[in-house]
Amino acid sequence: MNALAATSRNFRQAARLLGLDSKLQKSLLIPLREIKVECTIPKDDGTLATFVGFRVQHDNSRGPMKGGIRYHPEVDPDEVNALAQLMTWKTAVAAVPYGGAKGGIGCTPGELSRSELERLTRVFTQKIHDLIGINTDVPAPDMGTNAQTMAWILDEYSKFHGHSPAVVTGKPIDLGGSLGRDAATGRGVMYATEALLTEYSESISGSTFVIQGLGNVGSWAAKLIHQKGGKIVAVGDVTGAIRNKSGIDIPALLKHRSEGGSLEDFYGAEVMDAAELLVHECDVLVPCALGGVLNRENAAEVKARFIIEGANHPTDTEADEILAKKGVIVLPDIYANSGGVVVSYFEWVQNIQGFMWDEEKVNRELQKYMKNTFQNIKDMCKSQNCNLRMGAFTLGVNRVAKATLLRGWEA
Repeated sequence: MNALAATSRNFRQAARLLGLDSKLQKSLLIPLREIKVECTIPKDDGTLATFVGFRVQHDNSRGPMKGGIRYHPEVDPDEVNALAQLMTWKTAVAAVPYGGAKGGIGCTPGELSRSELERLTRVFTQKIHDLIGINTDVPAPDMGTNAQTMAWILDEYSKFHGHSPAVVTGKPIDLGGSLGRDAATGRGVMYATEALLTEYSESISGSTFVIQGLGNVGSWAAKLIHQKGGKIVAVGDVTGAIRNKSGIDIPALLKHRSEGGSLEDFYGAEVMDAAELLVHECDVLVPCALGGVLNRENAAEVKARFIIEGANHPTDTEADEILAKKGVIVLPDIYANSGGVVVSYFEWVQNIQGFMWDEEKVNRELQKYMKNTFQNIKDMCKSQNCNLRMGAFTLGVNRVAKATLLRGWEA
């Protein structure tokens, strides 16, 4: 089951638990606006190339819409739709005043030069500038885009609307980006782990961890869990996996990788079969790579007692059921990896105020949000008698439904 089907299924279950009427359910699922634009640019060799750009704006009942822009050859309108919907629930769970959106351009960024990417980004912005905005829709980086892409969008948008740093988040620091944004998702994963373990009278420093994926989220999560005294006994990425039952020296490993070394030739651990990583002996498993890695093939073999979903949709529906029967506690992605969107909100707030925070304040506020959200999810689990995933979904859907009803959706 892909992310689209899983999101729809979770929404339907949450709506049923909350007793939402079918007309309201339908209204909450249908996007507010779907935008499709043609972007034609001159390439460096003088030929013309045409790309199709999308932006799906799902819901604005709780505030301006928020979501990434991805550059990928398979930007599919259905997938963008599902991801926009997921952002609506995610921002509501995190209690940030946004709705959901998502967008992208069907292209292969690796095959375009820097100047071609800039031209493409500027043409896309020209086509949608009157449909995004500080109080309307605030894009952010996603797969295939980065802080530089946001800088180009900001510059192009500002030509039409005057200097508007709050129109995008995930910007370079020099253009109003927030300190702490780079580490935010990984730091959020660490705070979420802390909140969950505290609930079970345990702590990071007394637990063993396995981390899958050493991209931005995985490497920050590993670094911060290690700093808190957590013992990371195995890690893996696309190149392979390593283990050390006495604990891997994470700062040394990250330094080794930044210098071009691979996992396999790291001196502080032994190479292991990458297929065994997810079923390795540990207290806490943190998948931070791709979706669907925990499935019916391997779920029964998982030895961890807790799973923290750093990636989007790493546990498919069948695995969820198997893990629940085994008594494994799964902390859902919609909460566990929401640190990024929370700090994006802080960036937007700082830009609007024209007053930047120091990194300590950013991290302190993020910790407060992650802690409060966990408590809200636990309360929802108690009142609805459901697991953490359903608790988070009912919390998000309930907040959006309430806002929609208060604003008067049938008029």
